[in-house]
Amino acid sequence: AAGQKVPVATVGTTLYDAEGNGFKIKKGKIRGEVSNGMICAEDELGLGESHDGIMVLDETLVPGTPASEVFDIENDTVFEIGLTPNRADAMSHYGVARDLKAGLLQKDVKLELITPSTSSFRVDNRTLKIDVEVEDKNLAPRYCGVTISGVQVKPSPEWLQHRLKAIGLTPKNNVVDVTNYVLHELGQPLHAFDANYITGNKIIVKTLEAGTKFTTLDEVERELHEDDLMICDAEKPLCIAGVFGGIKSGVTENTTNIFLESAYFNPVSVRKTAKRHGLNTDASFRFERGIDPNITEYALKRAALLIQELAGGEITSDATDSYPTKIEDFQVRVSFENITKLIGEELPRETIKNILSSLEIKINSVTDGGLGLTIPAYRVDVQREADVIEEILRVYGYNNIQFDEKWHTSISNTSRYEDYKLQDVVANQLVSQGFYEIMANSLTTATYTELSEQLKTEHNITMLNPLSNDLSVMRQSLLFSGLEAISHNINRKQSDLKFFEFGKTYHAYSEENREEHKHLSLLITGNLHAETWRQSKPVATDFFYAKGIVTAVLSRLGLNSLKTSPIKNDLFSEGLTLSLGKTKLVEFGIVKRKVLKAFDIKQEVIFADFNWDNVIEVAKNRKIKFKDIPKFPKVRRDFALLIDEATTFAEIHSIAKQSERNLLKEVSLFDVYQGDNLPKGKKSYAVSFTLQDEHKTLTDKQIDKIMNKLQKSFEKQLGAELR
Repeated sequence: AAGQKVPVATVGTTLYDAEGNGFKIKKGKIRGEVSNGMICAEDELGLGESHDGIMVLDETLVPGTPASEVFDIENDTVFEIGLTPNRADAMSHYGVARDLKAGLLQKDVKLELITPSTSSFRVDNRTLKIDVEVEDKNLAPRYCGVTISGVQVKPSPEWLQHRLKAIGLTPKNNVVDVTNYVLHELGQPLHAFDANYITGNKIIVKTLEAGTKFTTLDEVERELHEDDLMICDAEKPLCIAGVFGGIKSGVTENTTNIFLESAYFNPVSVRKTAKRHGLNTDASFRFERGIDPNITEYALKRAALLIQELAGGEITSDATDSYPTKIEDFQVRVSFENITKLIGEELPRETIKNILSSLEIKINSVTDGGLGLTIPAYRVDVQREADVIEEILRVYGYNNIQFDEKWHTSISNTSRYEDYKLQDVVANQLVSQGFYEIMANSLTTATYTELSEQLKTEHNITMLNPLSNDLSVMRQSLLFSGLEAISHNINRKQSDLKFFEFGKTYHAYSEENREEHKHLSLLITGNLHAETWRQSKPVATDFFYAKGIVTAVLSRLGLNSLKTSPIKNDLFSEGLTLSLGKTKLVEFGIVKRKVLKAFDIKQEVIFADFNWDNVIEVAKNRKIKFKDIPKFPKVRRDFALLIDEATTFAEIHSIAKQSERNLLKEVSLFDVYQGDNLPKGKKSYAVSFTLQDEHKTLTDKQIDKIMNKLQKSFEKQLGAELR
């Protein structure tokens, strides 16, 4: 209405929805009128959940007043830090400040890094002692805890709520908010349990039997794995360690006594557990990347003091600290010569030492050749000399390294056979025939090995820290990733597909024997051609089309005179192996229905698997010879051979080539007949034979002699008859 004062987001303002997705206000037109902003509801400003209408404000407000002043919200500048996964040390405000201090010192800006004091931490009494027992110290190298009694759970003060909201967190209550605050302040995850819910006044850190049921805070009942580390009391599980709390053991408005946990859990264990259950929490995000194991007790005391300040209560137990084997700092030696080599410029040695000291890397010894260093345990990304040099360069500044005005390059001659050139040749050939190249992930799901007896589960190379359960092993075959691509496209109404992929397969035959091999895979499905005005019916792909593609690839590399043998296994309903001598080059065939069913593929798929390592090895040893184009004519003669049903054309081809090696140039099958007028168990092959002498014209007498020799060979070796 006219005269009302309302909150407006002007052009250029970015608002965020409940999921944290931002949208920028732009100039536009609404019902023909120019719009230079948007009147906002509560939920659009993050002030509530109502979207019923615009917010009408006090009429006395002056237009143009910042909304932060009207709603008494702290007007903070928020920095979003883009971190690489290995920088766990910077996943907190303290960690970022520590890095900023090091960087600013190089610009002669000296800042003091302030650490909140915990010197006032005192045990008021020991009336609520909760014992801690860690059964698996490899999964929980350090575990600290303390009890606080008589707390009053209520909303947090405004300053704490503002700070949590500024980084995208929703305030819960003063106790939970403190644990979240310290997590983001120091990078140490904490968890508060309702102490009255802990049976037997005992915390046991252990794994449970596979299949144990546990309901988490999101009210989802989960089935535990035998390797999931759990926080339990004397009778039941309370929390998935480092990942997610239980629905009943957390802090509520009725909680009066709490047990506060601060721990260092095995990063690999936390990551596996989180991925198994599809959970990604602020705690697991940090634990699985590696936090500072030596800040655990300090963070516990820091949080306990804040809880006392905001929720009252007394500290009613000593701070338990189970830390049997201290995680030591790393020892690394770095040479000045290698620093210069990797950076490309010789830095002053004092500059190097100052940078290292600013990063809290202790210099133990200094020699003419280099430095002996102690790397803090929280820098899990700095464990080698190269890592140290990278840190020096990062802080010194990549842009401060001078480049020569003239660039010098050198080309070295190498006798190494460059197989990627042949790969390009084949790739271009396949693309010209309508194939698309795919590049699938080398990581896949372990369940695919169950689809074929040829693939052994014990041969899987398993990831210690998989991104997900679907990416837990390295693939033993290119077939399944290709079928995933086909299924994906068919589901999007693209059913006529021809794919190829160059990739590697991986096998662990034993701890000492792990192998990887390069392969080329082809996948063909659907129709070759759609219907047109000239062709009313589409032409479907078939086995023989695939065979033509396969042999064309090998022929392009100069690999002919191939030996063909049939294969039939649990992957192919029909298939062939092509070999050169004793070297197997490719297997291809029609993929079995039961395999396709696992990918919800209902149409026929033909798969070819080239052992690319073998193909390259054979191809590079083949000598290409120049031959003149023959000047004398070819002669064709045909036979209609009555043969047994089991006889293959490959046998006919082989016998013909052995009978006449010099003048027989081509053998082709152009007709197959089976009918009632043939003897039972017989079939008729119409075969053409192309003869040519490169030095003279063949006479009828010579031709007849060759054809008679071929006829006798077929009769003797195959029992064939001329029709």
